[in-house]
Amino acid sequence: MKIPHMIRLLYGSLVRPKRRQIMYNTTPITGVYASALRALGIEPAAGTQAPIAALDKLCKKAFGGEKADRLLLYNPDAVALWLFQKYNEMFTDAQLASSIMLPLLSVMPSVTPVCFASMYTGLIPAEHGIKAYVKPVLKCNTIFDDLVKAGKRVALVSTSNDSISMIFLKRSIDYYIYDTVDEVNAKAMELIEKDCYDVMVVYNGNYDGTMHKFGTESEEAIAALKANLAFYCKLVGAIKQHWAQHNTFYGFMPDHGCHEIDGGCGAHGLDMEEDMNIVHLYGCNARK
Repeated sequence: MKIPHMIRLLYGSLVRPKRRQIMYNTTPITGVYASALRALGIEPAAGTQAPIAALDKLCKKAFGGEKADRLLLYNPDAVALWLFQKYNEMFTDAQLASSIMLPLLSVMPSVTPVCFASMYTGLIPAEHGIKAYVKPVLKCNTIFDDLVKAGKRVALVSTSNDSISMIFLKRSIDYYIYDTVDEVNAKAMELIEKDCYDVMVVYNGNYDGTMHKFGTESEEAIAALKANLAFYCKLVGAIKQHWAQHNTFYGFMPDHGCHEIDGGCGAHGLDMEEDMNIVHLYGCNARK
């Protein structure tokens, strides 16, 4: 037997490449609910996910022990952690506009109504009741109910027929629902300038819609992602200009990730890293 062949037989198992270990983020998006409320000094409902410790610390440090009196929660759809990792330079300005980046874990099934329901109730799908791609009005307690009870003025700015525009209906908040992302973004900027709401939730679904049609890394999808990142930076700039007299907690908060399927289209909904691991950015702007 030739020596090289003998060595392979004896030691081949030692030099085989190891199978890559699957790595899921450990901080769940259900913690966003309590963190956002705690930033305002509102007690989360019993039985919900604990707040994210890093966000509690961020607010305490930024506001010197005071509470936020403004929230701006920006929800771009389908921005996966792997996009942040692969196209990190694209996220540079958004990171600089923020105080912290958090790798979060979405819920299963990783589809929009399920994920946003979990993010804004602090509950897992089995508890809030949306367990598939359906868009019923949630009957359980949500962050919007808590905000209204606390006397906060709340605006939800989104596009028609999208999950976030439908599952949180029938609350005593103001809904600004439009046909296009451009209209949504224009209204969001207008409302920030008017400074008439304590809490604003703004949804952009253009990356999600584009990647489903053309692919997750298509020219069209990447352009939509760049637009989401640029608009987030624009929102932060508007906060600093028009909400300078407020303590503001804000975030870039997608719902789930995405992956490419046969035919070059994008998809999500599976229990896999690409769909479950997402990237959130958060920041605080203390009053002057």
